Amino acid sequence: MSKNFAPVLDRKRLIAQVAIERQKEKKIVLANGCFDLFHVGHIRYLADAKELGDILIVGINSDEQVRKLKGENRPFMPELERAEIISALSFVDFVTIFDEPTVTELIRAIRPDFHAKGTDYTTETVPEREIVKEYGGQVAIVGDPKDHSSTELIQTVSDLR
Repeated sequence: MSKNFAPVLDRKRLIAQVAIERQKEKKIVLANGCFDLFHVGHIRYLADAKELGDILIVGINSDEQVRKLKGENRPFMPELERAEIISALSFVDFVTIFDEPTVTELIRAIRPDFHAKGTDYTTETVPEREIVKEYGGQVAIVGDPKDHSSTELIQTVSDLR
């Protein structure tokens, strides 16, 4: 990967890096998703998430978890390629791949100041909201209206055949 790309870190290295950033009094933001077929809605979501703080960490669902969430034919791109695409965005500081069914364990590990979710949620419907509140973090809804979907894009392409 390019020197200019954000590093893709395992959990242990990410925890250490977050500790370093906290010593510098940086605000940590966590965004997450599958990012299987990257589209403009993803860009808007991540760019808005970055506006919440100083350091944007993006958690990417592992291939195994994407299969469980989206079906046996998914993901279309392997996790390391999805991570590389995200890491190439100038406003992303760190990327990690998580293998748990939800982002809960990652949240517990890094305790972000902000947990950013897309507009398909409200602050009341974010599944991890109670965990974030427990340690004093905030849930934020960011991005444009949910007018873009990888699943819908796949359906559109399939319909063209």
